[in-house]
Amino acid sequence: MLEKTCADQLLQLADNGRTEMLEGLFGILSINSERGEPVKGAPYGPGPKKALDKTLKLAESLGFATETVLDQAGIAKYEPEGTAGEPYIGVVGHLDVVPAEGNWTTPPYEPQIRNNRIHARGALDNKGPVISCLYALKAIKDSGIWLKRPVWIIFGTNEETGMEDIPAYLSVKEPPVAGFTPDCKYPVVYAERGRSVYELQFAGEEQAAAWHEAHPDEASLKLDIRDPEFGILQLRNWKQSGNTLTFAASYPPATNAQKILDILRESLPEDAQAKLVSDWKPVFFKKEGPLCASLQWAYETVTGLDGTPVTTTGGTYAKRMPNIVPFGPSFPGQKGIAHLPDEWMDVDDLVANMKIYALAMADLATREL
Repeated sequence: MLEKTCADQLLQLADNGRTEMLEGLFGILSINSERGEPVKGAPYGPGPKKALDKTLKLAESLGFATETVLDQAGIAKYEPEGTAGEPYIGVVGHLDVVPAEGNWTTPPYEPQIRNNRIHARGALDNKGPVISCLYALKAIKDSGIWLKRPVWIIFGTNEETGMEDIPAYLSVKEPPVAGFTPDCKYPVVYAERGRSVYELQFAGEEQAAAWHEAHPDEASLKLDIRDPEFGILQLRNWKQSGNTLTFAASYPPATNAQKILDILRESLPEDAQAKLVSDWKPVFFKKEGPLCASLQWAYETVTGLDGTPVTTTGGTYAKRMPNIVPFGPSFPGQKGIAHLPDEWMDVDDLVANMKIYALAMADLATREL
């Protein structure tokens, strides 16, 4: 565990960096990084690539070495003397955003602070948190604290529409030895449900609608599968297009995508078909392991709250990047903010995140793993 004097120093440096962080963040929030048509050098469209380039320039201005990976991800690297080539600690966030639809009080790409809240698309999901990680890393660098491992912040550009940026990254880079993604909730999330997508094809549009009306939920499909830690399997994101139904299953480790498909087929008419479109398997770490212990300590040190590790029904980069868990940025009770008009993140919460992430990165880079 990080020594108290080092932790106190990091917390003070992070607190002092509030104004500088907000200035850097606003420049990134001002970029519309919704996915667009691919062009040369920008496989997910000009917006995400522009945000990536701007972020890496910001990282360079803070004294970090940077690298672009296949135009799909970027890295800000802190490699203190003697650590180059060692397995690295990885923080993985994203700069792409969902479309800024709906009625906004102020334009979504003109960030403003109202009632101490930053309002902009991406303020919470995920530009605010990942930029707070960048400034947390700056606090570590400025402190001169000894580290035994490098720390890399990895900026993705395709989290919202497929997470294909991570397989691309892993095609040329090794995964981190440990780390986290600041794109979920607190406390540390030690396990994620699996997520599978299914497509059902019927003889006609009316048959598809009638079948869905007769099978509106998990119980009606005999999929009320329960797990003592994860709860009940959930079906979500139902969509009908003509004679085709698609939906996703958020499932606990008590089952798997193939078993769900087999149960679905039993409920279908003879002339209907079901297929598995995609499957991201559950993520599971030991609650008592060094990764969760480090993050729990960082969270409890800054907040004074219970940091006992929890599970989530969501899906994050932890599904794609080995050895990382979801960790923040939303505090208990904060729900229904991301992806909506007037998306926001409280300034004090963002600073609290920066402090938590500074302790977490420094501790992971020094402890035995």
